[in-house]
Amino acid sequence: MARAYDFPEDLLTAQEELHQVAHTLKALHDRLPWSVEPHPGFNDPERWRPRQRPATGGWSEEDQAEVRRLRDRQWELTSTVATHSFWQTLEGPDVVTARTLLKHAHDTPAAGTPAA
Repeated sequence: MARAYDFPEDLLTAQEELHQVAHTLKALHDRLPWSVEPHPGFNDPERWRPRQRPATGGWSEEDQAEVRRLRDRQWELTSTVATHSFWQTLEGPDVVTARTLLKHAHDTPAAGTPAA
């Protein structure tokens, strides 16, 4: 059975926001054009693995600013989580186990699954 860790509230909050920011950033990238800059597109069938991309007008200034804002926030939160003083209270494999459990601390158990 996995050891239970008493994560500080600020660490839990930072980890949850980090998860949310990463999710938001991925969703934004998924909807944005493939190129930041305007590009005429290409079709390259002669490569060993053919590839093609449609023409694009690139990202808007607002989209570029939002990506920068989210990346900056992601970096801040990653630093907050990674350098939190809580990690100094652990040694050896406990550090790895606790970091893994922290990433899933806000997961909701599936229906019918007992909570740990």
